[in-house]
Amino acid sequence: MTVYSDILGVTGPIHPTLFLATKRREFLRKKQKKMGGDSLSVRAAMMRKSLQKSQSITDDVVSVLGSFDHRLSALETAMRPTQIRTHSIRKAHENIDRTLKAAEVILAQFDLCRQAEAKIVRGPHEDLESYLEAIDQLRRNIRFFSSNKGFKSSDGVLTHANTLLSKAISKLEDEFKQLLKSYSKPVEPERLFDCLPNSLRPSSGSPGDSNAKNPSSNNHHEHHNSNLDNAVYTPPALIPPRVLPLLHDLAQQMFQAGHQQKLLLIYRDTRSSVLEESLHKLGVEKLSKDDVQKMQWEILEAKIGNWIHYMRIAVKLLFAGERKVCDEMFEGFDSLGDQCFAEVTRSSVLVLLSFGEAIATSKRSPEKLFVLLDMYEIMRELHSEIETIFVGKACAEIRELASSLTKRLAQTAKKTFGDFEEAVERDATKTAVSDGTVHPLTSYVINYVKFLFDYQSTLKQLFKEFENEDEGGSQLASVTNQIMQALQTNLDGKSKQYRDLALTHLFLMNNIHYMVRSVRRSEAKDLLGDDWVQRHRRIVQQHANQYKRNGWGKILQCLTIQGLSSSGGSSVAGDGGNSSGVSRAIVKDRFKTFNMQFEELHQKQSQWTVPDTELRESLRLAVAEVLLPAYRSFIKRYGPLVENGKNPQKYIRYTAEDLERMLGEFFEGKNVNEPKR
Repeated sequence: MTVYSDILGVTGPIHPTLFLATKRREFLRKKQKKMGGDSLSVRAAMMRKSLQKSQSITDDVVSVLGSFDHRLSALETAMRPTQIRTHSIRKAHENIDRTLKAAEVILAQFDLCRQAEAKIVRGPHEDLESYLEAIDQLRRNIRFFSSNKGFKSSDGVLTHANTLLSKAISKLEDEFKQLLKSYSKPVEPERLFDCLPNSLRPSSGSPGDSNAKNPSSNNHHEHHNSNLDNAVYTPPALIPPRVLPLLHDLAQQMFQAGHQQKLLLIYRDTRSSVLEESLHKLGVEKLSKDDVQKMQWEILEAKIGNWIHYMRIAVKLLFAGERKVCDEMFEGFDSLGDQCFAEVTRSSVLVLLSFGEAIATSKRSPEKLFVLLDMYEIMRELHSEIETIFVGKACAEIRELASSLTKRLAQTAKKTFGDFEEAVERDATKTAVSDGTVHPLTSYVINYVKFLFDYQSTLKQLFKEFENEDEGGSQLASVTNQIMQALQTNLDGKSKQYRDLALTHLFLMNNIHYMVRSVRRSEAKDLLGDDWVQRHRRIVQQHANQYKRNGWGKILQCLTIQGLSSSGGSSVAGDGGNSSGVSRAIVKDRFKTFNMQFEELHQKQSQWTVPDTELRESLRLAVAEVLLPAYRSFIKRYGPLVENGKNPQKYIRYTAEDLERMLGEFFEGKNVNEPKR
């Protein structure tokens, strides 16, 4: 068949019949071309002859091909067993190759396991990094044999590898503990101070000096004016940065081995004691509520100032540094870092917050308001840091404790504010100021209020804790106004202790003037407003007028013409008839009475006090403007009646200039025994 295909110029086997038919057509074409004009019959005869010959050839070829087909079938039958054997041999070779390769892998794992075992036996001290690599290799061996359980000795190998891994992790725990302990040291106070902004660093003193630990800038007014919001704090490196990656790798091996609890205990026991020691060196004390209650106020006030400083250092430096260590050491360990941080800091946080709670729940008193506001202010300042540093579920209790203390301080401060208002109104001090000067209660309350305005933003925030969000400022103005009104109410009561009405009004004038002047010179004016100032200035003027009326009204009656005429007795006409019908005896009596009353007023009122220079001069001038013209007029009109008689100096003791000079000695607060000027 291949021969036929080559002849026809085609590819593939050709059927004999198709071959013969093709050859026949070709033959006829050639013959037809050759004969050209032969007759049709001749051509037909030739075609028949050719067809017969082709049929004979076809039959012969078919017979030959049939014989080939039979032989090929027999050959194929004879070759089949040989083919089967050959396939089996090839499969066997492939299985042998696979087995050898698997054996090589297993042997390599055995070799790696022996190498890892050798490193683990030597321990982590010589080469810790190589030791860690050996543990990783051992884990890979365990995973390999765990996934190839078909290996005959896999169970034994796994048991040995797991035992070895357990011993390796145990040694690793000891190494982690030793390394962590070696590089965990308390932070000295001087190092912490260097991490503070310049404005908060101690100016002088030794580390053991409490004044050195509590910098001078702890004064609230200075804090208030300094921009601590933008101050830079640089937490110290509590563990050297070069050691942290190694500790992280050790912790990671323990974590992967499922020893999280052991890791937590080692870290907590090591780091918590170091943190507590750092705070102790700084000056933090563990005080109970009873300890706080028994302390004298001066000592307690100093400790509160220190506590504010310690809170800032603890949160912004020590706790922030501890958080950084945890984040780096336990990176990628899920929530283990948060748990370790919470365990390490809990006891130190409780020591600090318990002192704040003891103050917030102690007996309230007015002098505690400012330290309560200081404490509230520092807790507000540290709020964002506490929320950031003590993040996560493990630290939720600490965040809640800090938030609770902030609210407790706000509540206590607000109640103390209310207590102060009531105390001012109900102050029952019986000791009156004999000279009518500013009462100690007035100066105390005004200074108290003025000092409160150093805390204006803090107070507004505090009132927002309990009132509508926008009413903090108006609430502060309302409370301030109530305190001032309570003071006035109390002063009105105290003024009634004076028997002399003139002194009563002088006392009220002095005290309300002091209030007005203090408000005008402080931020209280912005809250109380100009209306309050103007209204109380009018009250001051009213009391000044009442003082003149009650203090000088009687003596001025001596200088009037009423009652000078007499139906009997000696009377003299003179001075152009202006003294006609006036009794000389009555005029003399008037001068005597005036002298006596003025000397009495001079003796008494020179002991009274008007502490404000401007108000004192103004009051003297107001008296002089009434008294001196009346005296000059009286002397001019009735003086000759006395001067023409016996001993005129007995009656006209003073000139107007003498009176003016003596008025200059009024309200100086002179002692009774002081000599006259």
